Amino acid sequence: MKFEEKVQAIRMRELGKSYGEIRKKIKISKSTLSLWLRDIKLSSGQEKRIYTELKQKNAYRMAKANQQKRIETTKQITIEAKKEVERLLKNPLFSSGLMLYWAEGAKTNEVVKFSNSDPVMIKFMMRWFREVCKVSEDKIKIALHIHALHCRKDMHNFWSEITEIPLTQFYKTQIKPTSLGQRKNKLYNGTCAIIVYDKNLFRRMNGWKLGFLEKINIAKI
Repeated sequence: MKFEEKVQAIRMRELGKSYGEIRKKIKISKSTLSLWLRDIKLSSGQEKRIYTELKQKNAYRMAKANQQKRIETTKQITIEAKKEVERLLKNPLFSSGLMLYWAEGAKTNEVVKFSNSDPVMIKFMMRWFREVCKVSEDKIKIALHIHALHCRKDMHNFWSEITEIPLTQFYKTQIKPTSLGQRKNKLYNGTCAIIVYDKNLFRRMNGWKLGFLEKINIAKI
């Protein structure tokens, strides 16, 4: 039986099969297989195919491992965040900011982003991010979206004063074309987006939301 298996293994190897592919057909240890096939040379094309397939399999395994790690990390952060709600509800700033973000904030791609054209609301959310979320100043980015009709040179300085974020942390302003039906509003300062690239904060905020809903006896749909 061993001789027949060896012959089959040699034939498969000569066809350019990898050790893994051969062992799927023949139940043999890798050390024995290496001994049987040590004198068989593969063509450059065969080696390239095996290398490419191994690379793809390793990439897939790594992606699956990272996915599982992300799921476990998200679950743990969510559990801990839900426990924090009891304490955080004592601060009126917490619940009001959480509800505002739930209504107006980004909810996909694990990016924390809040956009609005109301300077008071932006100022409020900046305080929420700083005091409740404990976001460090260097992690906060600002993006402005302005219609061409309302574009003014002082808008960047205006939002920099409102957010207390230096212009060095502003992205390039997105200027939108103005439609024919629009009228110029001298008081309009565009839309300001507060952006924080922190996946764990995004997960934590989602945990706060779930914990808040449990507190007021509203089940997630």
